[in-house]
Amino acid sequence: MLVGIVGKPNCGKSTFFKALSLADVEIANYPFATIKPNSGVGYVKIDCVDTEFNVQCNPREGFCVNHKRFVPVQLIDVAGLVPGAYEGKGMGNQFLDDLRQADVLIHIIDGSGSTNEKGESVQRGSYDPAEDIKFLETELDMWYLGIFKKVWDRFSRTVRQEHADSVKAIAKQFSGLMVDEDLVKAGFSALGLDTDISKWTEDQLKQFVSFLRKKTKPMVIACNKIDVAGAAENLARLKKEFPDHMIVGCSAESELALKEANKKELIEYVPGDNTFKIPDNSTLNDNQKNALEFIRDNVLVKFGSSGVQTVLNCAVFDLLRYIAIFPGGVGKLQDKDGNYIPDCYLMPPNSTALDFAYRLHTDFGDNFIRAVDVKTRMSVGRDHILKHRDVIEIMSNK
Repeated sequence: MLVGIVGKPNCGKSTFFKALSLADVEIANYPFATIKPNSGVGYVKIDCVDTEFNVQCNPREGFCVNHKRFVPVQLIDVAGLVPGAYEGKGMGNQFLDDLRQADVLIHIIDGSGSTNEKGESVQRGSYDPAEDIKFLETELDMWYLGIFKKVWDRFSRTVRQEHADSVKAIAKQFSGLMVDEDLVKAGFSALGLDTDISKWTEDQLKQFVSFLRKKTKPMVIACNKIDVAGAAENLARLKKEFPDHMIVGCSAESELALKEANKKELIEYVPGDNTFKIPDNSTLNDNQKNALEFIRDNVLVKFGSSGVQTVLNCAVFDLLRYIAIFPGGVGKLQDKDGNYIPDCYLMPPNSTALDFAYRLHTDFGDNFIRAVDVKTRMSVGRDHILKHRDVIEIMSNK
């Protein structure tokens, strides 16, 4: 799974990326501080299953704090997009192509309205962030349309002349955009399109491409700078104006400050929490304390969290509907080194016990006998649909 972070320049995109990953990236108050895409690792947050077995887990990847398990996901932060990106403006084609493999997008917008359409700083509240939502939808749709139109005329004629199955043909031709046959069928049905694709109008092609883009690049909107005056009001308005969009308020700067302080052991902070603790031996000076207390009072308490963790969790669990599955055994939750519940895997929705067996190892899938739900101790078959936070033991001939 790959999570793409997108948005126009200077909206806090790189700060958001660093707040998630603590990667060393350039953060600057001017357009195009990011040119090449930044890759990193973020962590979704779930309730660990270790409490249900009265043990403390020892993650092989990620970490666990206060029985909150943080599971790694891959991130890519591409350079800022500007209007006309699909035409190549601002190196837009290159940046859009960097997103091709992303499974879900996080769109960072400046909720305070202090960054214009070009990524330039303007007076706070003078720019409507609703325009950013519209602009990126258009850019992505036109990017997809451009990919289709490069081959569409010849492709559609060939499908008609060879009497080919249009659903299978489209899925094969555009598989690089994560388009499959089920998705193409859904688009035909939802839009009432003729199966003879050579008869489609330009508008019908645009509608179909937009449908595919929304399904293959689902997007959560992170309304950043929520702590700046006017941003909270903009967030409430945007949610009403775009009821079909998932919009979450956040303060990337606040999250980054908290994580940096926690990394230096100046505070104790669990990402996504609504508070933090200053230990007795902390070396915070008065200015640092005041700054952190400002974040606690004006971000964490006011909004429930910095919102950054919520955004990532929404992207993975609400939009992609992934589930977290733990491998384990009924009689043994430890690996050969004595680590409890060391692994956790993120799986697509409707994953089966057999899917999970293959995720663990090809041999487990090829030689699958049965699986065991460790929590209930019940045996389940290969077609058993897994649930979020299941603990599964795979029984095989290997």
